[in-house]
Amino acid sequence: MTAHAPTIARSGAARPSTSAAASGADGVTPPALEARGVTLAYDRAVVFEGLDLSIEQGRVTTLIGANGSGKSTLLKAFGRLLAPSAGSVELGGRPMKSLATREVARRLAILPQKPLTPSATTVRDLVSRGRHPHQSLLRPWTPQDSTVVDTALASTGLTELADRDAGSLSGGQLQRAWIALILAQEAPTILLDEPTTFLDLAHQLDVLRLVRSINRERGATVVMVLHDLTLAGRYSDRLVVVGEGRVIADGTPWEVLTPDTLRRAFALEAMVIPDPSSGAPLIVPVDPE
Repeated sequence: MTAHAPTIARSGAARPSTSAAASGADGVTPPALEARGVTLAYDRAVVFEGLDLSIEQGRVTTLIGANGSGKSTLLKAFGRLLAPSAGSVELGGRPMKSLATREVARRLAILPQKPLTPSATTVRDLVSRGRHPHQSLLRPWTPQDSTVVDTALASTGLTELADRDAGSLSGGQLQRAWIALILAQEAPTILLDEPTTFLDLAHQLDVLRLVRSINRERGATVVMVLHDLTLAGRYSDRLVVVGEGRVIADGTPWEVLTPDTLRRAFALEAMVIPDPSSGAPLIVPVDPE
């Protein structure tokens, strides 16, 4: 695997500007995703109650918080994998529950924390599954679908591995294959639940560079969950800290990753200094005396 993320090949779509994005009836661009008064619960265990949160288009927003804070629960609600018991989730200004499944899949792609890799499936076949939302009985597989898949493979550095069994890939290679599937889906909004789980640091950086390239080159809106606070600060435009059933902090990495917020949200005593490489916040835990 290369030390730097592959350049994302363009497939005819430039990064959307605010004026080119879909606008609401009042001419204002709606959020990519929005939770309005949302209550999320498992059985009777309430995780969030009356939550309001908007996700701007074209940015990388990362949800962070202590274990059990509800990060993945909120991502599932944005991905229509968990229905709110109250309130609503909107996709591009429209209630998600009113949209057909295929339409949602064309506009929203989600990569869960532990995706199940089909057995005896080549990398190309796995990535090709990203084209399913665009197909129907009246629109079978076309040469354009093949082009999109080839572009996704090239963008993630997997062209030479396209005919390999996906189950034989390393952890980093397999994660890139799943991200290639997301690229092939061509959804403008992407949800990633812990995309760096079980990867060593070099592969974590490789995946996050690729995610940032997808955002910058394709203009994709990305919402992801990360545990590593320093990496979250380095590869995100916006951080949302959740815990205790609410949003604890919300803003740019430097606005959010403060000693006070780290203490309140993570019970962590730490200094925050500029990363000498990127200038992003670097978390330095302080050992208790």
